[in-house]
Amino acid sequence: MTSKELRIMTYNLKCEVGVPPHSWSDRREMVRDVIRRESPDLIGTQEGVFAQVSDLLEMLPEYGLVGLGREGGSRGEYSAIFFKKERFQVLEYNHFWLSDTPRTIASATWGNMYTRMVTWARFKDLQTNQQLYHMNTHFDHESLNAREKSARLVIQEAQDFDSALPVLLTGDFNTDVHSQPYNILTEEGSFKDTWELAEARFNEDLGSFNDFRDPQGGSERIDWVLGRGNMTVASAGIINDLADGRFPSDHFPVVARLGLGDNV
Repeated sequence: MTSKELRIMTYNLKCEVGVPPHSWSDRREMVRDVIRRESPDLIGTQEGVFAQVSDLLEMLPEYGLVGLGREGGSRGEYSAIFFKKERFQVLEYNHFWLSDTPRTIASATWGNMYTRMVTWARFKDLQTNQQLYHMNTHFDHESLNAREKSARLVIQEAQDFDSALPVLLTGDFNTDVHSQPYNILTEEGSFKDTWELAEARFNEDLGSFNDFRDPQGGSERIDWVLGRGNMTVASAGIINDLADGRFPSDHFPVVARLGLGDNV
């Protein structure tokens, strides 16, 4: 069976800050419009709390959600996975926490102040009958030790997946591509950066963290779409849309168009 193109997005939504013009109520329609225009098949989001991911589900009814608050249940920020319901069936999913006790909800043991986690799902593509995994995460912003150990734990947990299936990894990694966490994932973990694999790239001169003020997105690409397995990447880029000069989030989303090799 011939592989069919997938559009993958990673998007840090910025948590529900209450100060205009950056409050969620000021931004949610802009975020909706970005997602609707790009129409990704799979989205890994970071920082959104329950009210935010619920809003997106209401505004974008074509998507379903796999996710859990990092403090358990609906509490805390989500590393959520949105998927197009007409295209994907969820076969299994789970969560683990980036700590020495990954099965303990809200655990943090590596010196990071905030709880960090991974949400993953195994999907069946209803258009092609292919299966794939999608992992989504948000690494710590302060602790290098936590980021390095998080990268190794992602690799360790992915070893339990069916090795015949491709794995997509999206996230806000809070570090650039010249860092040790990136090297761990791409060298020890055999993940490939879709940015580097892409036949074409757009907005190569931009970073992905705009901090609500920098239309260039800073100097670094800290949000990545990585993949493991048989895949080709047609394009990758950074979406730097502004609405009347306003930023939908303090991160720009990163997108990739890719094709997966057969696994059925």
